[in-house]
Amino acid sequence: MRSNIKLGKISGIEIGLNYSWFVIASLIVFSLATRFREAHANWSRGEIWSVALITAALFFVSLLLHELAHSRVAQKRGLKVRAITLFALGGVSQIEGDAGDAKTEFWVAIAGPISSFVIGLVCLNIALGLGWHRLTEPHSVVTGILVWLGYINISLAVFNMIPAFPLDGGRVFRSIVWAITMDAGRATRIAVGLGQIVAFLFILEGLWRYFSGSGFGGLWIAFTGWFLMDAARASSAQSKAQPSAVRGPRVADVMSRGCVAVDRAMTLQEFVDIYLLKTAQRCFAVNDQGQVAGLITRRDVGAISRDLWSTTTVGDAMRPLRELQVVTQDTEVSDALIIVANSGADFLLVVENGRLEGIVFRSQLLHAMQAHPEMKLPPAYQRLLYGTSKVLESNA
Repeated sequence: MRSNIKLGKISGIEIGLNYSWFVIASLIVFSLATRFREAHANWSRGEIWSVALITAALFFVSLLLHELAHSRVAQKRGLKVRAITLFALGGVSQIEGDAGDAKTEFWVAIAGPISSFVIGLVCLNIALGLGWHRLTEPHSVVTGILVWLGYINISLAVFNMIPAFPLDGGRVFRSIVWAITMDAGRATRIAVGLGQIVAFLFILEGLWRYFSGSGFGGLWIAFTGWFLMDAARASSAQSKAQPSAVRGPRVADVMSRGCVAVDRAMTLQEFVDIYLLKTAQRCFAVNDQGQVAGLITRRDVGAISRDLWSTTTVGDAMRPLRELQVVTQDTEVSDALIIVANSGADFLLVVENGRLEGIVFRSQLLHAMQAHPEMKLPPAYQRLLYGTSKVLESNA
């Protein structure tokens, strides 16, 4: 979605309009004028059109704030945002690259709906303070503008949280699946599949309403569904089409394998006698009924008083999986470095289907980055990663 008209820059982000924006802007102005004419017969023609124009302009300002919320969070998480474009169905932030971890995906996606919801609440509360009463028609021009902006922004927040990828709600859903499965590709496929189902239901609902007499409103719902279907397919095709040859090294290429697994019910004394004193390994996977439950290191054992080793289990002393950063073997080194930068982790666990395949240290990732100069990270992440000379691998 390209900008045909440039409006300027905010925080280094180019703001622009696509030509399709003028179509929806005109429809909103005429719809608002009709609505205000029906609700306020005592308003003059000039008042009606002035209020419609002002309200439409403020609505697009709120849309811009919605997209700026996405963009500013993305920038704070180290992603580069090139532009924001307003078009027929709202707005889009053009963010370079994908989020490197589920947490970043979640906060970037949900920032827009949160901003719209807050804007809506603020507008409605100001209108209440000016004398408007809920479920009644606004009594003045100012409250009329505020009430409409309040309702439409809250509706926008709710609509965007529909789990239809690539809507914000679909991306929030993808981030949750990503966090659970620890597989970004699988999360994308699941989110796209759900998005296509939701889009298809939109199309059916729109067609049913159209043939039931709703006219243009039904067609608009169907068109929205078609747009979501097409966008979901495009997102899926883009993720599949990216050739592996240009995607950079993977975690599997640099990680340390052969992490010995121990049972969480074993006492620390047994663990020390059987494993710790007989191997040079620094970290051990902790299994619970065949699934990795966490990690235990020499440092974790040293934190427990020796006279408690016989009564403390490995499960008690370990670091639970939920407190550790996890990637898959297919995770790109650049994405893994973004996770390290955001979390400050010394290392990442490499997990596939509930099984610990290995561990990758920060230093291993940095060495891989240095060996592949074609790999680039946003400046914010480079400062986080290279701002210290401390070798963190030895801390495990």
